[in-house]
Amino acid sequence: MADDTQKKTAPSKETYDDRPFHSEDLPPEVRAPLEPYGGAEPPAPAWFKWAIAQEPERTMVGSHGARLEALTWGEAGKPGLLLVHGNSAHADWWSFIAPYLASDYRVTSMSLAGMGASDWRETYRFHDFADDAEAVARATGLYANGRKPVYIGHSFGGGQVFFAAARYPERMQAAILVDTGFGGPPPEVLEERRKRQELLANNPSPDRPSRVYPTLAAALARFRLMPPQPAENHYILDFIARRSLKRTPLPNGEKGPDGSGEGWSWKFDPNMWEKLDRTDGTFGGVFPDIKVPMVHLFGDKSRIIERRASGEPGFLDGQIEEIAIPDSHHHVMIDQPLALVAALRTVLALWPH
Repeated sequence: MADDTQKKTAPSKETYDDRPFHSEDLPPEVRAPLEPYGGAEPPAPAWFKWAIAQEPERTMVGSHGARLEALTWGEAGKPGLLLVHGNSAHADWWSFIAPYLASDYRVTSMSLAGMGASDWRETYRFHDFADDAEAVARATGLYANGRKPVYIGHSFGGGQVFFAAARYPERMQAAILVDTGFGGPPPEVLEERRKRQELLANNPSPDRPSRVYPTLAAALARFRLMPPQPAENHYILDFIARRSLKRTPLPNGEKGPDGSGEGWSWKFDPNMWEKLDRTDGTFGGVFPDIKVPMVHLFGDKSRIIERRASGEPGFLDGQIEEIAIPDSHHHVMIDQPLALVAALRTVLALWPH
């Protein structure tokens, strides 16, 4: 996920928290990893070039009055996989992973409502996200062979997959969570919120939309991962960042360097967290009865591990099978994409068909 907006936050008792936070107290390689490239694309290895050259079927699917972006690879009639991204992300976060699964599966990556090219909503609800996922899966043929699809979700998307598995197990064959946390925010996030609350108390102002950048290079230079982490594979960051942006009119009738009057802004709804109804998404902090096979893949350097090492209990602890992906942080598909592919292939092969 990535973000560069500023917004008010309110005290919360949520058991799952994946909202963005902002701090300039980060090293340059974490705060602005793409800035040194000046808008140029970093060099990429052959495996990555092959993957992104496998152009998916791009469609829009209707659900609860919103149009949802869907990318699909693989032949119709093969077993289905539905891929769900994290907060402030989009379907193309899986575009370099999905082709390596498409030889055996019909694979769809969706953009959640309020993110990617999907429509925004006045209110976002866990039940709606679950219905959206099923609608996309059915519209793209993931149920076509008579077998229910496997849902796979990263981070916030993993939270939505978990919710759907708990409430609607009849909709899926199994579920895979990728570095999905169910605790409160880490200490530095809480401190950042406290500072922002003080600032807003002294100088109240309405929320503002995502900043509009005059050039693509300027926007790419502001791309960062949330939660913050180092990332060595800059070619993946660049690919994701470019597809996180849209052309937007510059404020006050300004003209950019190209004279078009348009700049670049992030695609996601900047007020999503204020519009997210989480009342039924946390199960009251009690682990629900899971009736489908489920496994959790996580980065061995992720914040989840740091928080467990500090003694913080995890929502998933001892409840489902967990597998660590070596040398990876929270954004496993960026840090260790091929290891994630191998892990997914193995888990999918071992589950009963």
